[in-house]
Amino acid sequence: MLDAVVVGAGPNGLTAAVELARRGFSVAVFEARSTVGGGARTEELTLPGFRHDPCAAAHPLAINSPAFRALPLERYGLEWLHAELPMAHPFPDGTAAVLARTVGETAASFGPRDAGAYRRLIAPFLTKWDTLARDFMSLPLTALPRDPVTLARFGLAGLPPSTLLMRRFRDEPARALFSGLVAHVMAPLGGFATGAIGLVFALAAHARGWPVARGGSQSLSDALAAYLRDLGGSVHTDYEVKRLDDLPPARAYVFDTSPTALARIAGFGNHYGGYRYGPGVFKVDYALDGPVPWTAKEARAAGTVQIGASSAEIGAALRAVSREGRAPDKPFLITVQPSVVDPSRAPAGKHVFWAYGHVPHGWTGDLTDSIERQLERFAPGFRDRVLARATAGPPELAARNANYVGGDIASGAVSGLQLLLRPKPTLFPYHTPHPAVFLCSSATPPGPGVHGMSGHNAAKAVWKRLRQT
Repeated sequence: MLDAVVVGAGPNGLTAAVELARRGFSVAVFEARSTVGGGARTEELTLPGFRHDPCAAAHPLAINSPAFRALPLERYGLEWLHAELPMAHPFPDGTAAVLARTVGETAASFGPRDAGAYRRLIAPFLTKWDTLARDFMSLPLTALPRDPVTLARFGLAGLPPSTLLMRRFRDEPARALFSGLVAHVMAPLGGFATGAIGLVFALAAHARGWPVARGGSQSLSDALAAYLRDLGGSVHTDYEVKRLDDLPPARAYVFDTSPTALARIAGFGNHYGGYRYGPGVFKVDYALDGPVPWTAKEARAAGTVQIGASSAEIGAALRAVSREGRAPDKPFLITVQPSVVDPSRAPAGKHVFWAYGHVPHGWTGDLTDSIERQLERFAPGFRDRVLARATAGPPELAARNANYVGGDIASGAVSGLQLLLRPKPTLFPYHTPHPAVFLCSSATPPGPGVHGMSGHNAAKAVWKRLRQT
């Protein structure tokens, strides 16, 4: 009998398996798709030789993850590549605010009236970032805080709505860039704890950047799987699990799935009936004949580029999706251009590029034209460089990754109390009604993103159980 079986080979499932195998437990992972990866995959979606990341491409949380930093993933082929700028936020007039590696360069891009305010906001946390990240990502009670004072200060700054925090800024460059950081998790700007979201992304960039993985996000997943095999674990692909009886006998079962899927497979009925799924996204992967022709020079040097003309425009796009149930006319876009720093991702002189905008949950329309009209505002001539495109709305995303219910790449709404207390209001979010069954997906704290910490935290609960039985 195995000690543990993990269902789902995304970053969280693989991390949970690695943490258990490192402690001497026998582990097997079962994945429905033909390759491991979940939200961290790389595929030729458009033309031969163009390697795209179907979901996550830039990895500020992965490179800062306490779980990943404790693992020897570089020995298994993972290499982080950094663009000159982690992120740029261009404006229609050709200027841009930037999220640079240094606080000073970032503050300078906001202009003199907001430079000091940004420094004062970031300074108390940056020197203590590693401890803060570990404490923040280990909540709830999987580990006692190492620096409870700094964690409390972070809570005071981040728990109020981001709209309150942004009152520190007087001009649009800082307000728009920070609004875009919050919008990465598709939360309304006025929501609970949205200030913390913006702070985490900013601090992560200053601490270690927003890199891409050489060769694509698949490199991270492959490194985790290779390390697991070296530890004695096994990975089985093309193995869809529809009920617990489909799995071999084990002392514990760990699910890197949505709560909905877990309830169906394990027979938990309506146990997660109150869990809310959030807006979806519409994503376009591009094969380009050259680099994106950004008007702002800063955007040409950035790995990630946020697209929103103002904080008001970004806020309106989020409201259209989350409150009005419609696709926005001017969607806020998150774009990544991996081949700016990794030319191996495309044939010589060519580029890969992806962009997505937020849409209502389960939306079945086509946002391609709206996305490209937005891109043309900031990069005139963009359409002329498109060789091929691959589009994916909520139905396609959900078919590609079952955790993306209704196209929700966060695996659950990141708003209200569910931002912190997911999948249910409890101090034991990784436990389920069955004492031998655990949940480790992004539906558990610390939530969405490629960081493995949900799997790391869940593994702690699992090995406590295994040591008691």
